[in-house]
Amino acid sequence: MSKTTIPVRVDRSHLITIGRRLYSESLELIRELVNNAYDADATEVRITIREGEIEVADNGTGMDLEGLEQYFNIGSQEKLYRSVSAKFGRQRIGQFGIGKFASLSACDRFEVLTKKEAFCARVTFDRKDWEEGGEEWELPLEILEPYPGQADGTRVILRQVTKRLDPFKVERKVVESVPIKAPSFAVYVNDSRVRAVRVPGRKLPFLEGTRFGLVHGEIVLASLPRPAIEDVGIEVKVKGVTVRRDLFGMERWGRAAERIMGEIHADFLPVTSDRSGFVTDSPEYEAFLEAMEKVKDEIRVQLDQLQDKKENRKVSRALREAIERVEQALLKNLDICPEGMIPVGAGADGAGEAALSPEGKKTKKKEREDGKGRGKDRKERKKRVEKPHVRKLTPSAVVRKVKMGRLGVTCCIDHYGPEGPECFSESTVIYINRDHPLYKRESTDRKRHMMHVGRLITQEVAMMKGAVSARDAFERQSLLLRDAFASE
Repeated sequence: MSKTTIPVRVDRSHLITIGRRLYSESLELIRELVNNAYDADATEVRITIREGEIEVADNGTGMDLEGLEQYFNIGSQEKLYRSVSAKFGRQRIGQFGIGKFASLSACDRFEVLTKKEAFCARVTFDRKDWEEGGEEWELPLEILEPYPGQADGTRVILRQVTKRLDPFKVERKVVESVPIKAPSFAVYVNDSRVRAVRVPGRKLPFLEGTRFGLVHGEIVLASLPRPAIEDVGIEVKVKGVTVRRDLFGMERWGRAAERIMGEIHADFLPVTSDRSGFVTDSPEYEAFLEAMEKVKDEIRVQLDQLQDKKENRKVSRALREAIERVEQALLKNLDICPEGMIPVGAGADGAGEAALSPEGKKTKKKEREDGKGRGKDRKERKKRVEKPHVRKLTPSAVVRKVKMGRLGVTCCIDHYGPEGPECFSESTVIYINRDHPLYKRESTDRKRHMMHVGRLITQEVAMMKGAVSARDAFERQSLLLRDAFASE
């Protein structure tokens, strides 16, 4: 066994200040060590938390002597020049190399044990020895003999830990700030594999292009609001690591924002030195925000649809009850029924089928004789029946039909904007605007909701029977309303 030293190429007073400020939480140290393992093409990282000790071991490529010197060269540009790992082609995450010294705020001693092929060594940092030393800062290095069957990889052991870590919080930190979903990569905390949290709800995948690169990911509109407020929001990831969780102004949407979760990947975004935020005055960040505006628009649409899905039960019930009453009112007022809505078999003065012909019912023989020339007429009549024009509906539309006569009337309750008309009709289709302020007010009570829908339907039906004055239409509607809601 031989021993030498590894120099730390940075002013140590600056390193202590920077390391403590950037990594005041021990969880940040764990994040950095796991991401280093990812950069080293590890397929497995095991975090073991014991009383007074933390160990992070990986099966990556390990380091030789040159690699160790590079490892302790703080501020090295190595990962910028070699931004892709050799084995799996991973986009490397680490940039500044300060994370390993976050242990200065977490423990009194740390060891780095590494093996790469025939090279095996241990580097030790001891706070007491270091504080008693001079201006030169060199860490003791031991060259070791690898034991038989020892695999390549690196172990970092923190001893005499001054801050106790909660394994549950460590898992949450790993899920949030490590590329846990990357292929051929697994992280374990105390032998329990860390897995990404799956939130039930509507998933919205998206892909937006910018001149700097792609913005892509998946938004989840949770089935129920999440109980933990720290889970709310969208994780913005750079190279698979969460830099920030944000709602991008959607927090002003009220309770609906509590359902918004998911992740966004934008590897082109420049991050701050402590990796806790972005360089917001950069053109890359401005392009990112422009892409996010499109994503927000789609989220708003989907949230409205989810809200409508819940409300549609009430809307459908009100429309069904209103239509049933309007149908009964029309049966009592056949003289004001629009053409095509008179029930089949109904005739003048209640004469029934006999009113179809002054000769009364025809015999089957006569019907067969007349039927020979009727095919052409039937085709001509069929051509003359125009199908009603139907507007493009949203997925939230509630549609029902007044079942009377050959055509009947179709009623549709949908979104037409708060500035849109209260209701309108085209051919035999009645459209009711659920965004209208009066509709919103009346829909808060079940009975008022049903009567309001009935009022709008009778209003449109009353104007369908040819050109009449406003007074005539009003009187027709009054008759229908009276017979529809007299019991109310």
